[in-house]
Amino acid sequence: MAEGFINRLYQQHQKSSKTFPDKALSSEFIDGFFEFLFIPERQKKLTEFELSKEMESYKSHLSTLIYDVIGDGATTQAITDRFFADVPLIFDALLKDAEAIIQFDPAAESIEEVLVAYPGFYATAIYRFSHQLWDQGVKILPRVFAEYAHGKTGIDIHPGARIGESFFIDHGTGIVIGETTVIGNNVKIYQGVTLGALSVNKGEAKSKRHPTIEDNVVIYSGATILGGETVIGKDSVIGGNVWLTNSVLPSSIVYHKSEVSIRDKNPLPDVLNFVI
Repeated sequence: MAEGFINRLYQQHQKSSKTFPDKALSSEFIDGFFEFLFIPERQKKLTEFELSKEMESYKSHLSTLIYDVIGDGATTQAITDRFFADVPLIFDALLKDAEAIIQFDPAAESIEEVLVAYPGFYATAIYRFSHQLWDQGVKILPRVFAEYAHGKTGIDIHPGARIGESFFIDHGTGIVIGETTVIGNNVKIYQGVTLGALSVNKGEAKSKRHPTIEDNVVIYSGATILGGETVIGKDSVIGGNVWLTNSVLPSSIVYHKSEVSIRDKNPLPDVLNFVI
């Protein structure tokens, strides 16, 4: 019985036409590169020459990961070169994300605190690295990066999503942002928010399935916004635990109306019998 299972397992592996990146090497790269860019204490210990040499080391590391997936040396080199040419742009975008956290979170006391202690910033950073590779046609490796960040932070951002400048995730646990989501500039999202699809029909895989969130929108905790045609207009506020499958006009405020009923001190007129 065991031999039969091993045989089937072997045959299943042989059928696979894709090569997957090493998960341990992938997480080592993404953590190391994040620290290289954003951990101040680490940078203070290195000279400019040493920083340059370390950057080359990360370039080689990423090239190896990409080659393991693509298997073509020239294409791998071109993708790696393009990624590192864009690193200054990604770095500047992430500093804007960090500044948005400083601006809107009263608990954030310094940019250094955001860089080292905010899971929302970490998840956003891994998203921006992953998205650059996704745009270059590398698909599997960015998914591995994104899932690693998901495991560390509880924030699930698909690398195919498109997110604008000054993006602010507060707390973050339980956030889900789907592949075809489009998010504008200066958007703030709190824990437990889902930007998802109305359908999981495989036939819709190439269509826009996830919502569009325009500039300056705030989405509070637990809100669920679904559908590729759903657009949240700019400057809107979406309250906690709201469920939306329709578009919202700009400058809207959407919330659930809570009702509280207070029982008075008068005794109940009838005896209540409970049957369990």
